[in-house]
Amino acid sequence: MKTTLHRLLVLVLITVTCVAGLPVPQAIATPAVRNTNPIAERRADPHIFKHTDGFYYFTATVPEYDRIVLRRATTIQGLATAAETVIWRKHSSGEMAAHIWAPEIHFINGKWYVYFAAGRSDDIWRIRMYVLESSSANPLTGTWTERGRVTTPWDTFSLDASTFVNNGVRYLTWAQQEPGIATNSNLYVARMGANPWTITGQVTRLTVPTLTWETRGHKVAEGPTVLQHNGKLFLTYSASATDANYCLGMLTASASSDPLNAASWTKSPNPVFASNAATSQYGPGHNSFTVSEDGQSDIMVYHDRNYRDIVGDPLNDPNRRTRVQKVYYKADGTPDFGIPVADGPTPVRLKSYNADRFVRHWEFRAKLEANVAPLADSQFKMVTGLAGSGTVSFESTNFPGYHLRHRNNELWVERNDGSTLFRNDASFTQRAGLAASSAVSFESLNFTGRYIRHSNGLLYLQPVTDAQARADATFVLE
Repeated sequence: MKTTLHRLLVLVLITVTCVAGLPVPQAIATPAVRNTNPIAERRADPHIFKHTDGFYYFTATVPEYDRIVLRRATTIQGLATAAETVIWRKHSSGEMAAHIWAPEIHFINGKWYVYFAAGRSDDIWRIRMYVLESSSANPLTGTWTERGRVTTPWDTFSLDASTFVNNGVRYLTWAQQEPGIATNSNLYVARMGANPWTITGQVTRLTVPTLTWETRGHKVAEGPTVLQHNGKLFLTYSASATDANYCLGMLTASASSDPLNAASWTKSPNPVFASNAATSQYGPGHNSFTVSEDGQSDIMVYHDRNYRDIVGDPLNDPNRRTRVQKVYYKADGTPDFGIPVADGPTPVRLKSYNADRFVRHWEFRAKLEANVAPLADSQFKMVTGLAGSGTVSFESTNFPGYHLRHRNNELWVERNDGSTLFRNDASFTQRAGLAASSAVSFESLNFTGRYIRHSNGLLYLQPVTDAQARADATFVLE
């Protein structure tokens, strides 16, 4: 009876609150993650690992394919300028003497391990997977021991080893060419063995590239890596040739299922991340995942190029860059990677303080909406105001050159025409949130006292005169 009365009281309070038009308690948004892309020029197949010592560790393929490099910094952005150390160089002959590719660094059972792929000096395409080990606290200065090759059921082209733990069991996943299957590489998973350079037991083929977007140029599934979120495993992988066709696919499984059962995994029918001409980002792929400095957001790390057309073999083009951007999640818990955002500051979203909805553009009108699709409609690059310092402007992510501006007291996303009027209409002064100082509000530069606010699902520029208006004019940057 006590519980029933309590529930009735809560319902009454919620009803009264809604009728009174007061702010309703909100779901917590993950704070915005602000970085500037690219993080590193000429660094492909990037892997960033956040360790418990407070450092991010960053390794990647170098264009010379001759060494393994490592950086560390206390922030993701700090990796852009951190000193780079060569921790290992290719052999002069024999194994591990060519095509040093796709290093990943992991901390397992108190030691550092680097997984990488390499060819032979007398057969540079005889690519196999190898492991380095270091027991030093600082892997940049410690010594590394070669633990040799990862042995799989077939002595064939194999690469891109990665590891993850699910329900207390460590797994290795990788790409390999399997005899009898006419592809460049498929994806596999197995349990890790007695040490981090062996596998044991059943080897499961997870997927074979057969779809159109997986077989452009080459039939490729490679670069597997696992993102764990809300009781599910999301295994992303790279598909097709390493030019503008390169893109990400995804397999999904329940975390409670058996990863070694191929039937546990469902393949997304379309790529989940691909080239985007509007943002001039081409061939995004070979990603990994890390977490933001505050631990509240997942961050995707990947490489791409900022031009489409390549002369010659893409593998000889050195200009793949390391980039990062925040991972968002759909209402069903599925990651939404959006589009590869333009170079420069990573975008933010404006979440309403008093409604679980986001600012988006729809046919260029600014409105408020939940579950925005496509995601990029609700992402804005927050930059120095077009009218000058001290203000901010919001540039559309999927319509670069278009900014949020007011016109006839309505908010629109329109192309910058270079006029003084447009620059002023698109510039706002960021204030502490009118309804909560932990949030933000945006006051018009040229109409002092008027703020961006929502009303009936649309965005307006209006004076703020009461509690409802203050709540409507307050946003959380996500």
